[in-house]
Amino acid sequence: MTESHSPRIAILLATYNGAANLDEQLESLAAQHLRPAMLIVSDDGSTDGTRELVRAFAVRHSWLDLRLIDGPCQGSARNFLHLLGQVPEGIDMVALSDQDDVWLPDKLARGAKALRNEPADLPVLYGGSSWICDADLGNRRPYPLPQRAPGFRHALVQNIAGGNTMMLNRGGIELLAEASREPGRLVVHDWWIYQIVSGAGGRVIFDPVPLLLYRQHGGNLIGANHGLAAKNRRLMMMLSGRFRLWNAINIRALRASAHRFTPENRRLLEEFEALRRAGPLGRLRRLNRIGLYRQGLPGSLSLWLAAVLGRI
Repeated sequence: MTESHSPRIAILLATYNGAANLDEQLESLAAQHLRPAMLIVSDDGSTDGTRELVRAFAVRHSWLDLRLIDGPCQGSARNFLHLLGQVPEGIDMVALSDQDDVWLPDKLARGAKALRNEPADLPVLYGGSSWICDADLGNRRPYPLPQRAPGFRHALVQNIAGGNTMMLNRGGIELLAEASREPGRLVVHDWWIYQIVSGAGGRVIFDPVPLLLYRQHGGNLIGANHGLAAKNRRLMMMLSGRFRLWNAINIRALRASAHRFTPENRRLLEEFEALRRAGPLGRLRRLNRIGLYRQGLPGSLSLWLAAVLGRI
């Protein structure tokens, strides 16, 4: 793309009974400084007026090509994978959207600026920070910033950014549209996207500037990993075996798409599987040798503790 060409951006919005906060989110999409060309809404069988809100929004903003489609009704992750397979030709970039946040006006412009000079055939994933808020969008705190660069060694054991911040260039769209037909069960779609793009040798960009207001409420699927209570909750999930279960689910999904990975990253996936089957000392030796890492000291310590306890 040249500087004079405004990229055609499609927003991919997954909905399910999101009427309580959806209108505010939709209006923030329409208020972007860089206008999107298309909004594709995949609704998973809402019964609370979500579809009516989407249709009313379409009437108010007739300039926007809005497509409301039926979701697969198999959970949030599968709904986003369904959306990735619906992007038409002629779209340069996509942005993923949750139903309950509020985007800051320059979100799309920042993402497009980061993506526009990347090779179109190289899968590139852009994501970034956000303001973590309460249910009323108050008490704002910054999303914890990564201290180490993204990559497949990190993606195997931790996500880099929330899916609600993510954008993809054309190379990323095509990679994920094809890969979206391959996995069975997923933990969450954004972690899988990070794993697939980094595993295939694509580029991952993290923007430290907050891009949106990330609303925390009782219905969050995962929620922000922020503060002592959240860290304690994640530690208990690791000790209970939840982290090991997630890794098992991720590995099965990644095996289905491993033919898309670089030779080095296919080897890393095999090494990770072998690490999980090894005894305590073997797990520690392999973890040190292959260089898996999580962000921050608490994350690093929890990874090594999981290896010691066989919870990895």
